[in-house]
Amino acid sequence: MSQKPGTHAPEMPIEVNDETGVWTTDALPMLYVPRHFFINNHMGIEEELGAEVYAQVLYKAGYKSAYYWCEKEAECHGISGVDVFEHYMKRLSQRGWGIFTTQSIDLEAGTCTVRLDHSAFVLQMGQVNRKVDYMFTGWFAGAMDQIAQSLGYKVKTQALQTQCAAEEGIEFGLFEVTPL
Repeated sequence: MSQKPGTHAPEMPIEVNDETGVWTTDALPMLYVPRHFFINNHMGIEEELGAEVYAQVLYKAGYKSAYYWCEKEAECHGISGVDVFEHYMKRLSQRGWGIFTTQSIDLEAGTCTVRLDHSAFVLQMGQVNRKVDYMFTGWFAGAMDQIAQSLGYKVKTQALQTQCAAEEGIEFGLFEVTPL
């Protein structure tokens, strides 16, 4: 895929195995599905479990996945520290989840603030006057913990969404990562 100036078009190669049909980017298997398909499934599970329980399930799974992703991407690209986190934010943004911007980060202290514009959840669900981006919270803590651990820091973190663009009068999502 070619990147157009001023866009978030992916610059990562997508390889498709002719025999298995598996899509791979940066040596990791990928899935490619329409946004509405994913969000409709997400909302169906939320309806059955309740948003609070589902958020807890997603936090744990997202933490584990982000930890693994950052570990593999750091190896694949030969990067470390804040560069891994910034690479993660870039890739999330390129994959249609929204535009993620690191506003502040201190790996040793275990603190980070991430801004989210154009959330896929908000774009699909609209103004529902509640936080709908809870799927991402575990991602930030998992990424921070993997990167901090790789640097020898002992900090463990937690993440929380403090605002969401699906809430009335809010323009963007905001996530805070803090030490446990």
